[in-house]
Amino acid sequence: MRHCINCCIQLLPDEAHTQQVSCRGGPHHSRQECPMCKGENKIVFRVDGKQMNLLAVLEVRAEGNESWSGFLRFKKGKRCSLVFGLIIMTLVMASYILSGVHQELLISSPFHYGALPSNPSLMDGENPSDTKEHHHQPSVNNISYVKDDPSIKLIISSITARIEFTTRQLPDVEDLKKQELHMFSVIPHKFLPNSKSPCWYEEFTGRNTTDPYLTNSYVLYSKRFRSTFDALRKAFWGHLSHAHGKHFRLRCLPHFYIIGQPKCGTTDLYDRLRLHPEVKFSAIKEPHWWTRKRFGIVRLRDGLRDRYPVEDYLDLFDLAAHQIHQGLQASSAKEQSKMNRIIIGEASASTMWDNNAWTFFYDNSTDGEPPFLTQDFIHAFQPDVKLIVMLRDPVERLYSDYLYFASSNKSADDFHEKVTEALQLFETCVLGYSLRACVYNNTLNNAMPVRLQVGLYAVYLLDWLTVFNKEQFLILRLEDHASNVKHTMHRVFQFLSLGPLSEKQEALMTKSPASNARRPEDRNLGPMWPVTQRLLRDFYGPFNARLAQVLADEAFLWKKT
Repeated sequence: MRHCINCCIQLLPDEAHTQQVSCRGGPHHSRQECPMCKGENKIVFRVDGKQMNLLAVLEVRAEGNESWSGFLRFKKGKRCSLVFGLIIMTLVMASYILSGVHQELLISSPFHYGALPSNPSLMDGENPSDTKEHHHQPSVNNISYVKDDPSIKLIISSITARIEFTTRQLPDVEDLKKQELHMFSVIPHKFLPNSKSPCWYEEFTGRNTTDPYLTNSYVLYSKRFRSTFDALRKAFWGHLSHAHGKHFRLRCLPHFYIIGQPKCGTTDLYDRLRLHPEVKFSAIKEPHWWTRKRFGIVRLRDGLRDRYPVEDYLDLFDLAAHQIHQGLQASSAKEQSKMNRIIIGEASASTMWDNNAWTFFYDNSTDGEPPFLTQDFIHAFQPDVKLIVMLRDPVERLYSDYLYFASSNKSADDFHEKVTEALQLFETCVLGYSLRACVYNNTLNNAMPVRLQVGLYAVYLLDWLTVFNKEQFLILRLEDHASNVKHTMHRVFQFLSLGPLSEKQEALMTKSPASNARRPEDRNLGPMWPVTQRLLRDFYGPFNARLAQVLADEAFLWKKT
């Protein structure tokens, strides 16, 4: 038995211009208008057993007594007819539920701006057990569960036909200052010449009884960081500089950043690199300050908090700053040389790709594209910074990401379902917007049940290359790192101009087991379906080709992984 329900839905005023409606009945697209809409800003859609590529915003309003008064004005016969119609509609919906396709009646919309994200894409550094509310649960919200390989291939073909890598327009420095007045007032334009890391002295106005970290947001909003700051407090007072009756503290920014990508081995690289005596990382492995905390994103289930000021971020480098200060104040040339070789690193895997907060703070968008990106602000202060990127076959990255963040009902079947849904959502966006607008569309990204966009490495790298030189990047592959850790680490040492290690130090660094490897329970789930893998290879193929072209390295095609 086949059922069909036609509905008219009133669009919200600020969303009317973003919605596009089309019905897929094969390769052709058609548009249907409801005679009841009379040309108003409404969308007509059909829910049935066919594949759908349709999104709408459902707005439910309580109209009070108005709807009841209208109901009571009906004659008795019409009221009976209406009640009978409602009963029939209930039976139709019940038949959907009993036939196992009820999920097609539930339609979500990711394409209105301003919705608060609620997916794990903003919480790379968190333990999955702490972020269950962030995960898209298996498939009561699935807009169209389609295992039909040819149908999904049509969607991928539609996406790839619209891929266009364009050069973004760079913002003016004065515009950056207007967005972050406080940050520009705290960080100077020039740093100490005899420190490899960008450091400067700042007056400390507190007394010796003052807790320098009392208001630090990292302490206030996370209990697990409190022991870290207890150690910082103990070391703080012994590393102040005194001159002209004033106290000064050394402030530093990182010399290098590990900027991405998540589930590509950044944790393992961080754990090995921090064993080098010349490398000092932030007190917290992934501060996520540039992408999240400076916007007030802690846990999205709690909403937006007060924005973390730049001082809270700088506090995270105090232990390293203490050692650098010790070298700057040392009397012996040997001690100075030893301490001045220290470089500071930071390893937030969200830095390269996550600009999800821009729609909440930057209102001068051009065609849905963000006017400012993270790299614009980093470049404003650190034009010579070094950047390390660890990448991985995006197909395998997505499956690893799914296994790590999904909280329940994980399976190859569920993964396939989520991939097909994400592909349809992405296609709906690129039908009306540019590739960059869709990649940085926070509402779309948070509507996706899997983080498809994180594997679009070429888009992100090209945008970073608009402000930084190619020589400032070291691009690594996880596959190469896993097969020869020693070679990878030597490349990193050379890139960062680090001194050689003793044989014992190198053995400790290179022979330790991999960090953050796949959990045993996830390994037991086995690989993704071959059909899912083929679909994802077709989707990521054009992006990998562009990446390999930019880097002049065919290894980034991931034809053999």
